[in-house]
Amino acid sequence: MRKIIDIDDKIIPKLKLIAAIEGSSVKKTMEKAIVWYIKKKQKEQMAVMSLEQKEDLGLLLLMQQANAQSTVSEEELFKP
Repeated sequence: MRKIIDIDDKIIPKLKLIAAIEGSSVKKTMEKAIVWYIKKKQKEQMAVMSLEQKEDLGLLLLMQQANAQSTVSEEELFKP
């Protein structure tokens, strides 16, 4: 997906310099910076969450991974 964003003119030369040093493109450098920032914010948010909130988040993530098309009947679920 392509989105047009406004970037401060002072940041572009810095991005180009970092990209040149790393041997990558400006786009890839920006993507890496955004991923790093998101991970950092997630870690900060996790640090202030209560144990119950962490458990709820873990359950939500597990539920998102489950295949909603794969179901078990009530009889199968409660079979000894």
